[in-house]
Amino acid sequence: MKAGRTYFIKKARKLVIKVGSSLLLKEKEIDLPFVTELVDSIDKLLKEGRQVVLVSSGAIALGSKKVKGSHRFQNLKAIPSKQALASIGQIQLMDLYYRWFEKRGLIVGQVLLTAGDLSHRLAYLNARNTILTLLNLETIPIVNENDTVAVEEIKFGDNDTLSALVAGLIDADLLVILSDIEGLYTCDPKKNPRAELIPLVDRINREIEQMAQGTCVEGRVGGMQTKIEAAKVATRSGIPVIIGGGRGFLKRLFSTAQGGTLFLPAKDRLQAKKQWIAYGSKVKGKILVDEGAKEAILKKGGSLLPVGIKGVVGKFQPGDTVELVDFQGKEFARGIVYYSNQELEKLKGVHTQEIEKKLGYKYYDEVIHRDNLVII
Repeated sequence: MKAGRTYFIKKARKLVIKVGSSLLLKEKEIDLPFVTELVDSIDKLLKEGRQVVLVSSGAIALGSKKVKGSHRFQNLKAIPSKQALASIGQIQLMDLYYRWFEKRGLIVGQVLLTAGDLSHRLAYLNARNTILTLLNLETIPIVNENDTVAVEEIKFGDNDTLSALVAGLIDADLLVILSDIEGLYTCDPKKNPRAELIPLVDRINREIEQMAQGTCVEGRVGGMQTKIEAAKVATRSGIPVIIGGGRGFLKRLFSTAQGGTLFLPAKDRLQAKKQWIAYGSKVKGKILVDEGAKEAILKKGGSLLPVGIKGVVGKFQPGDTVELVDFQGKEFARGIVYYSNQELEKLKGVHTQEIEKKLGYKYYDEVIHRDNLVII
């Protein structure tokens, strides 16, 4: 029998809650009733003995509001302008949370992250230790993407993904992604009155992804798509996800276990290191493998040996993360390599006993050991 909504909500002691900028601002003004409701709900959760990490967008939007009409910002869509706006807005965002939580005797801590931070194993572990320490100090970590230095990361939906990565980072019991609609619908409820809310998703498949494509959320087409992608990351890490919103949603969710769409966690939860390999580390290249190697990895849980390699793409060094792709170019796994791209060019199709002869030395028999491989 599968565990249900009530089970996951009652069991959740360590929570990640994600808030988007469109929920914080209404008509370019801070939505104080929403902020008050959010803070009150988190306060109540803490009093129940739970721990909460808040992943919040809003810095760029608040910065834009502050400098609106300034002749100094000729192009607000340019990357440098967005970075500057984030710098201005981040102070306001934290001040907002600081003042509202302080009224309830609660302390907040700021954590700014980029995808680059999480792609390095040591930085990944340092971020984990910082957030867990803040939680143990009974404070509320408020996480945002460090948009003041990010470049390619500045795009809508990143904080959905960030919230999923943070949930995996700290081994959260539940990820709640707040939206401006109740959850995932069969189609866009703002356009079709016959749209039906889907209360439970056992597995995110192509049908679910297509439903998300047809749903507009937070004023942007594709908004639900990024939330579904985030749910895929979190559920693969063994973390249940609830997407939902509306007035009183958090209070209703944790008091009656009603509302939103629950995405069940995958049965084969990834270990912490493999979570990082799959979703946190930066991919540096690709290795093309033959069908025999693919079958050995997928069906037998084997390691990647040089004999199964047919091609190498990109530049990488030992310890980097690479994709494994088949002859159709489809990625089916990724892992940490023991050899560089230059070394692998010499080892393509070579049997294990011939490695030293080809290179003049040998690190390992395997190119990627099964303990460092993740099926995608």
